[in-house]
Amino acid sequence: MERETQFIGQSAAFQDAVERASQAATLDRPVLVIGERGTGKELIAERLHRLSARWDKPYVILNCAAMPETLIEAELFGHEAGAFTGATRSRAGRFEEADGGTLFLDELATMSSGAQERLLRAVEYGEITRVGASRPVRVDVRIVAATNEHLPALVAANKFRADLLDRLSFEVITLPPLRAREGDIEVLATYFGQRMAAVLGWDEWPGFGPRALAAMEGHDWPGNVRELRNVIERAIYRWADPSRPVDALTFDPFASPWQPVASKPAAAPAPAAPAPANEAAAPSAPPSGPVSDLRAAVDGYEKQILADTMARCRYNQKVAAEALGLSYDQIRHALKKHGLNQ
Repeated sequence: MERETQFIGQSAAFQDAVERASQAATLDRPVLVIGERGTGKELIAERLHRLSARWDKPYVILNCAAMPETLIEAELFGHEAGAFTGATRSRAGRFEEADGGTLFLDELATMSSGAQERLLRAVEYGEITRVGASRPVRVDVRIVAATNEHLPALVAANKFRADLLDRLSFEVITLPPLRAREGDIEVLATYFGQRMAAVLGWDEWPGFGPRALAAMEGHDWPGNVRELRNVIERAIYRWADPSRPVDALTFDPFASPWQPVASKPAAAPAPAAPAPANEAAAPSAPPSGPVSDLRAAVDGYEKQILADTMARCRYNQKVAAEALGLSYDQIRHALKKHGLNQ
């Protein structure tokens, strides 16, 4: 599928972030884009470039987390031949490649302290020096950086330079997570669903069933829009009958009764810790004594476990499902079976 560059969403929180990016784009100043994984930080960075006066100049991307600490400075600032082992010829860095345009630094918080220091000089004076060179080179580059970390906290922990943060934070655009974008989950799901249905050659889009819609709204979406797209596209291609609304979602593609169990090294038993507040405590033991009807006894114990867990989880089905190691669909089925889904 083609790279997706448009923004989809109607929630006020999302629209405010996009509008702020549009306003900041016209100013030739650094911008920080903050957000969880999958919230669209790279799309916002591209918008900042495309709506700026530099739109027809280079737009260069560097993922700082993908670069080894020993190479990131050479990647950013370039190097001369013989500067280090394997440097057989001179090479321009990302700053020189982006001259006149925009340099997008993704995963900024992973940058080494040495690279941070040299980046500060580049931002402050518009000069970079190739690794192994003695003369600086002037560059005209706008910096847009992104991270999913809280940078002021990293500054307080001496893991990020305060002076660099000051220079980069002229404007800070914080993207809302998908769970905070009211009304956008169904809008996005429909968009991705229609596109996937077209790829598969379906004659028409049947929409989603009530069970799938409820599951979407009950999920936390830790991977945000990227996770939503994967879940929806997976559901469409697995759905056997394009004439019926899609009503089954798989949030964890690794879930399987036959999945391998990771071996754990033996360790000394640790002191028992109190259970988390949102985790259901172990249910009471089943009643002792003779059993005349095994199936009825098992069903009764299962119902007791479900009722106890739902009460402890304040009748939040998603939290209860996690506490019992069940999927959302599984707990819904179990609650319906025992008449506990009122």
